[in-house]
This record gives sequence, C-alpha cells and structure tokens, in this order.
Amino acid sequence: MSTHFFSKLSQNYIELLKDDQYYDITIEVGEDPNVKIFRAHMDILCYRSPYLQRILASNKKNNDNVLAHIKLPKISPEIFQTILE
Repeated sequence: MSTHFFSKLSQNYIELLKDDQYYDITIEVGEDPNVKIFRAHMDILCYRSPYLQRILASNKKNNDNVLAHIKLPKISPEIFQTILE
C-alpha cells in the first residue's frame, strides 16, 4: 500500500509542474534569445532546494497578491527544467 501512495504522490508533484492555475511564483530563466518563464510553487521549491530557498526568502509574494518573480539568467531553460523535474 505504501508504494502505491508514494507513486501517486510523485505523480501529483509532476502534475504540479504543469499547473497553470494555482502557481504562486514565476521564474525567468536564461538570456536572450533563449529565455523561458516557468510557473512554480514557492513552498515546494523552498523545501526541495536550499539554493532556491535563499533566493526566494528575499522575493516573497507581496501582500497585494502580486506574484513573486525572480530571474535566473545564468541557468539555461533546459537545465532548469531538469532541476524542476
């Protein structure tokens, strides 16, 4: 039973990567002309990556419901996609 639970949980996290509705941060990755904007969930990023946790600590969502947005120009979109997955 627990293997089924963890398998389903992993699948749910993968689905979150494709979520176009409930994300709370956008991340602009790469440099022109190779720039991509990723939508993500700040809580998950903070718990999964100490590096992103440090960056996000200073870029929290404003009280006026404006999404947090960070730029990571020195990472290619392809590499960042792999990091997210």
